[in-house]
Amino acid sequence: MPDAAEIRKMAERFAPVEISADISHLPVQEREALARLVKAARIMDAIFLRQVWAGNETMLLDLVRQSDSPVGKARLHYFLLNKGPWSRLDNDLPFIPGTPEKPAGANFYPAGIDKKEIEAWLNTLNASERSRAMGFFTTIRHERTSPGRFLTVPYSLEYQGELAEAAALLREAASLTAQPTLKAYLIKRADAFLNNDYYDSDLAWMELDSSVEPTIGPYEVYEDEWFNAKAAFEAFITVRDDPETAKLSKLGSCLQEIENNLPVDPKYRNPKIGSMAPIRVVNEIFAAGDANRGVQTAAFNLPNDERVIREKGAKRVMLKNVQEAKFRIVLLPISRRVLSAADQSYVSFDAFFTHIVMHELMHGLGPHDIVREGRASTVRQELGGNYSAIEEAKADISGLFALQYLVDKGVLAKELQESMYVTYLASAFRSMRFGINEAHGRGMALQLNFLLDYGALRMERDGTFSVDRGKIGEGVEALTRELLTLEAEGSYDEAGELLSRLAVVRPEVQKALARLDGIPVDIEPRFTTAEQLTHGN
Repeated sequence: MPDAAEIRKMAERFAPVEISADISHLPVQEREALARLVKAARIMDAIFLRQVWAGNETMLLDLVRQSDSPVGKARLHYFLLNKGPWSRLDNDLPFIPGTPEKPAGANFYPAGIDKKEIEAWLNTLNASERSRAMGFFTTIRHERTSPGRFLTVPYSLEYQGELAEAAALLREAASLTAQPTLKAYLIKRADAFLNNDYYDSDLAWMELDSSVEPTIGPYEVYEDEWFNAKAAFEAFITVRDDPETAKLSKLGSCLQEIENNLPVDPKYRNPKIGSMAPIRVVNEIFAAGDANRGVQTAAFNLPNDERVIREKGAKRVMLKNVQEAKFRIVLLPISRRVLSAADQSYVSFDAFFTHIVMHELMHGLGPHDIVREGRASTVRQELGGNYSAIEEAKADISGLFALQYLVDKGVLAKELQESMYVTYLASAFRSMRFGINEAHGRGMALQLNFLLDYGALRMERDGTFSVDRGKIGEGVEALTRELLTLEAEGSYDEAGELLSRLAVVRPEVQKALARLDGIPVDIEPRFTTAEQLTHGN
């Protein structure tokens, strides 16, 4: 086990940074509502700890009792940063004595069983029972009266106490706000916490039009490494940046045109994407649960419910103050060590920010509902544990394709073309430092190796990397086509083969990553505005 100095060094890869936002323009009642939302968000941390591992709560209490010693203090800090005793940047290496291997199924499934036992049980269920068992908002537990059998437990029962408390806080916030769509969302989300039906509140979240922009509940499925089926609880409490949101609204109006021109067989394109595709630029006040463990989220694309996506599309939320911190503290220093001297001057925040926007937009485009061997299904279901890495790679690379398309059409300025590929290359090394056990890092390794093999990126004699302007557009289009086709055909085996071949860290890339020692991997936020809002409460 690492000692106190080693754990502190591991933690130093996350640079402490103040995350704040201007809320002076909000009326007093709205600020009081915001304070209630921060309190509700903190409850998501408690639920998420339980979801990651059944032993997390007990271990946390032990660490608090031992926090007087240097090693105890270091372990507690790094535990809270990772939301568990495994270092997420180090392929889930345990750093506390007595820690077992990180369970791939997290705590969504019974402890002490393997994936095959769950699959065998699923095969005994009818279609309705199987759909419920593999739904976003249920856990699987042992059936006490029948050893070897399992039962499906709704989140509203599994996390009953915490969700009742969170629902009460959401209702208090709803009673304080004067903004109708915010009030509607909070009431419906409070109801969902208690009845386990999130559909209506997801629709209300899509229609949210208010200065305060909360996202709270079970969403992403990254923790479930078995099936990518179970949603983890998280919260983003933010305030909207209206000027920046207005600037990006034009991108949302281009989505159907981009879909119609994706480099894939036309039969795989969606002739009618969701009617709403709002883009929100926000500044973060507070993040919790799955939204605040290890590497910080810079943007997100939700909801994941295909029913909502069909009806309303998906909302893309850009966390501008978080992105600015990552660019300044992490990406710029990385670019000076891994990019060729000729390319370094082209790295820009505008290109970084705009590509993240397109990444989130592209999650909503391409195949979702598919037909596999004559039956209706979804890409998520068919790719299973391979889905998250493939989907993150698809969103990244097709986002570059879409940016080039919009530059060619004159929607975006021509100057972006020069900076976007170079900034993307620098950001590839940023993402791979997250570890290739994590979906974003794994997906980025796939992209980097593909483009290097294609000749669209190249390694210089001094070990730095550069963009081949003559091949990059062609390489981006080729990989976009391959990933979109793979998703449309829904082949689990082909996805696994592609990842095993390309989602690796090759020696030349490892040498470049080694040169980044001393540069933070990511940020550790200090939510100063949230602390001021809830001070003394």
